[in-house]
Amino acid sequence: MAIVAPSFLSANFLNLEADCKMVNESGADWFHLDVMDGRFVPNITFGPMIIEFIRKTTTKVCDVHLMIVEPEKYVEDFKKAGADILTVHQEACTHLHRNIEQIKSLGMQAGVALNPHTPVEALKEVLHDIDVVLIMSVNPGFGGQKFIPNTLKKISTLRRMIDEKGLATKIEIDGGVTLQNAPDIINAGAHVLVAGNTVFRSKDPKDTIAQLKKIT
Repeated sequence: MAIVAPSFLSANFLNLEADCKMVNESGADWFHLDVMDGRFVPNITFGPMIIEFIRKTTTKVCDVHLMIVEPEKYVEDFKKAGADILTVHQEACTHLHRNIEQIKSLGMQAGVALNPHTPVEALKEVLHDIDVVLIMSVNPGFGGQKFIPNTLKKISTLRRMIDEKGLATKIEIDGGVTLQNAPDIINAGAHVLVAGNTVFRSKDPKDTIAQLKKIT
């Protein structure tokens, strides 16, 4: 069964409490929270303060995705804000192993994200240290983009790498996830579906989440 992580990048920030309540009452597993700095990606979203408020509304997993440069400067802030999983970008980390160890030393699960152009083989030497690999299925920075088809090959390759090493690392897919392509994503070997517009623009978000959850 898929782990469903609605992306709050697509939530209504004028009525954020209601969207938090909806996700809490749904079958969703994680809150996916995208942090953008306007440097690593061409957009700015929110930081630890907003995550701290969201954390107070839920006991579900807060899955924080940092699309920022120099993430090591802010890891403690996001821990204090309530992150359960903290994901950094391979492309933003000069010393990736050090970043992973820093996150885990503070009691969070460590995630590493890969942009569409980055091969999954880039994680070969640290895969055993990672709890979650987030494969970007769009170019990061904006919601509402179309899924990049080549992502399915990357998922399959990564899943083989994980299985060959006997690891429990989860594969998370972020960008352009829909009810139509979600079965192919899960069949390719992914575990976690990040869904923004698909959930929050739905006429019945809870039912959409329930449909995503049924995918095996």
